Amino acid sequence: RRFDYRPKTDPYCQARYTFCPTGSAIPAMKEDDVIEVYRLQTPVWEFKYGDLLGHLKIMHDAVGFKSSLTGKNYTMEWYELFQLGNCTFPHLRPGMDAPFWCNQGAACFYEGIDDAHWKENGTLVLVTTISGTMFNEMAKWVKQDNETGIYYETWKVQASPAKQSTVWFDSYECSKFILRTFQKLADLGAVFRKMQTNYTSIILFSGEPIYLGNETSIFGPLGNKTLAAAIRDFYHPFKPYRTVGEFFLDLLKIIDRVILKRQFYLFYNLEYWFLPMKFPYLKIVYEEVPLPVRSKTSFGV
Repeated sequence: RRFDYRPKTDPYCQARYTFCPTGSAIPAMKEDDVIEVYRLQTPVWEFKYGDLLGHLKIMHDAVGFKSSLTGKNYTMEWYELFQLGNCTFPHLRPGMDAPFWCNQGAACFYEGIDDAHWKENGTLVLVTTISGTMFNEMAKWVKQDNETGIYYETWKVQASPAKQSTVWFDSYECSKFILRTFQKLADLGAVFRKMQTNYTSIILFSGEPIYLGNETSIFGPLGNKTLAAAIRDFYHPFKPYRTVGEFFLDLLKIIDRVILKRQFYLFYNLEYWFLPMKFPYLKIVYEEVPLPVRSKTSFGV
């Protein structure tokens, strides 16, 4: 879903690591510039845990640019304002009936490409070259995309592991932004090299979802108190800041609810849905998504 504007974030939402600390505006390139475009990928939280999450193929994606006229490098990525946990599960705040979400995501653009960060455990590879004109058009698109696509969504939900399975809900995270960016460049005329490109998806498997309502209809004065209590109870074991003992106790509750009782409550586009879970319940896949094909109507390189 696209939104008309980006709401201000609540001071309650706090990130352990600052979002886009060295971010800058996207510069205007000269029309005759030739800009190299790089695919960047590295394990999530590589800066802290190295290749640990890479073994599970939980990867973060970005795109890099290099100007031939200035020699300057740039990195562009899209990720959570308040880290992954806050985007995946809400906070249950005292005195508030409805779960409280800190789930905005946004684009980050900054000068430089940290070669070691992307190369050591991941990928830094040239995928295409574009003109300065195409880069400037892409920059306009990034601004519009960033102002209207504002909520991070961790989960992809589909009916089964089969390739042609029905997708009930698609995720909206870093890799989707990169795929949209590459598609925009193809629409503008970029010709991509032929190579295999894979991206991470965290998939929940569910029967047909059941619409439950929004925050007002469920948690408001005239809401469904039984349903409201069930949703709060479901999210309670996912709370942060707990002891080791609390963690394992909450893990047992999650297994009981999601696997044994086959229940999951999804918050998507500001609405709540019930997912009747199915085997294998959850799977992390590192699936191939080919680079896009150049559009027939384009600016040209």
